[in-house]
Amino acid sequence: MDAPILAIVICLPLLLILSVPIGVAIGMSVAIAIIIGDIPVQFLMQRMFFSLDTFPLLAVPFFIMAGEIMQKGSMAQSLLNFSRCLVGHITGGLAHVSVLTSMFYGALSGSAPATVAAVGGTMIPSMEKEGFSKSFATATNVSAGCLGVMIPPSVPLIIYGTTAGVSVGSLFIAGIVPGLFIGIILMATCYFLSKYYGFKTKSKKATYKETLKAFWEAKYAIVVPFIVLGGIYGGVTTPTEAGAIAVTYAFIVEGIVLRSLDFKKVWEILRSATLTNATIFLVVATASALGQILLIYNVPDLIVDALSGIADNKMLLLFVIIIMLLILGTFMDALANILILTPLLHPLVSGAGIDMTHFGIVMIAAVSLGFLTPPVGVNLFVGCGISKISIERLSYAVLPFLFVMLIAVFVLAYVPQISLMLL
Repeated sequence: MDAPILAIVICLPLLLILSVPIGVAIGMSVAIAIIIGDIPVQFLMQRMFFSLDTFPLLAVPFFIMAGEIMQKGSMAQSLLNFSRCLVGHITGGLAHVSVLTSMFYGALSGSAPATVAAVGGTMIPSMEKEGFSKSFATATNVSAGCLGVMIPPSVPLIIYGTTAGVSVGSLFIAGIVPGLFIGIILMATCYFLSKYYGFKTKSKKATYKETLKAFWEAKYAIVVPFIVLGGIYGGVTTPTEAGAIAVTYAFIVEGIVLRSLDFKKVWEILRSATLTNATIFLVVATASALGQILLIYNVPDLIVDALSGIADNKMLLLFVIIIMLLILGTFMDALANILILTPLLHPLVSGAGIDMTHFGIVMIAAVSLGFLTPPVGVNLFVGCGISKISIERLSYAVLPFLFVMLIAVFVLAYVPQISLMLL
């Protein structure tokens, strides 16, 4: 093994174990590899710059900003109230409300941690008051938060599309049914676990009038996915243009129509969106540089050669890739996994005749499970911050949800029609 690659293999896991932020850890590993391999710094700096200089990637800050506006405003709460009217009376009650609201909110924010913070911040205390255990309430919300990256618009889908050269619009359309599929599976899990633990439902079935009123109050939020996906699917806008429209719409509705924003909230929105974008783009730039180093030393060819024995068997190839993504997801951020592994796996997957749009959905679903597995499980830490329970207790409570979501990932992998039926 070449010395620069060996240095990366040693340094990157070590830095992650030491809890160094993923973007910094990748950047430091790249810097060490540059020094050892005597690679021109200018070449990699140019690569880092051009990795960010893409029009589709510009959609990321727009959708993050739109999600922040709706979270700080009143749209998230209106979605919660509407979800309560629809499913609050079913066995499991507020657990179903959490999942359904996360599905709605995922169509607004495109971020898993943001979905957990927005929905879980309200739902976890509410579920506790209705008799649900703190661990079950938190596990439900952190698991449902993964829908934030499955249901479009999704930041990881944008990153995958720009990295793999796949249409982001097609990925958005392809992600709709799989997102709904996983959401329904999570709701079924909540139903059976609530039966098993004996959690009672205190909410009465909403009347038609109450449901209609909640729908009317949530109309501004519900229309956002139709604006975004309708524009893309109809060929009127690109994903980036749709993101810009979403930001403009959210500001007008929250600031002028609903008057839910003030200068303090606007400052918080700008600050939070800036920090989130900076974190994401640091990972994008450093992971792109890392990918370039791996390319220089022919690592993609080595991986193709290593897996060439199973390349003719799509089923086995997808199984091996999913297991690999699950293992790496426990140590690396979802975006880093996508940015590093997509260029490495692309020739192998496309050579096996697997549709790259379908593979993108499977990959996003698989890496989303990393949000639920320590030590890098971001959703777990957000949930612990809300409910104040230990990471060990939450990691145990989330296992049933993790198991059913893993099954769902394999179903998506082996039944491509689920992902491709709308294309």
